[in-house]
Amino acid sequence: MSESDATADRPLRIDVRRGSPTPEELAAVVAVVSESYAQEAAEAVAPEPEPESAWRRSARALRTPLRRGYGWGRFTG
Repeated sequence: MSESDATADRPLRIDVRRGSPTPEELAAVVAVVSESYAQEAAEAVAPEPEPESAWRRSARALRTPLRRGYGWGRFTG
């Protein structure tokens, strides 16, 4: 079950804290909030990651270059 299915099954609950809005005013609030939520949900989609090429996968494991300042056969550690 997706998130949109779960929210569609639940009834909408609005608590009016002050005043006494008319049914038309409540309908306008629900319409505006619903549209705003739908736009925000549509814009919040993360972009799909691009598939890596074989070259990028193989290039990740390259080691660091050798330090040429040390001579061969000498212990430097």
